[in-house]
Amino acid sequence: MPRNAIEAPETEEVTTRRIACDGGGAAYGHPRVWLQIGAEGFVECGYCDKKFVLKPGAADH
Repeated sequence: MPRNAIEAPETEEVTTRRIACDGGGAAYGHPRVWLQIGAEGFVECGYCDKKFVLKPGAADH
């Protein structure tokens, strides 16, 4: 990794539009927040920037 480079946030594919994020728990986590994936097909956590992407063909709920 180049010097001063910022590591890209984690991305996770999910099968539902409503998901929870706690930053991975343990000492490095953050308070659990519930996120809703909208029409764009993804949502990013405001605490840790983790990106949740709706899998193609996933149930629309």
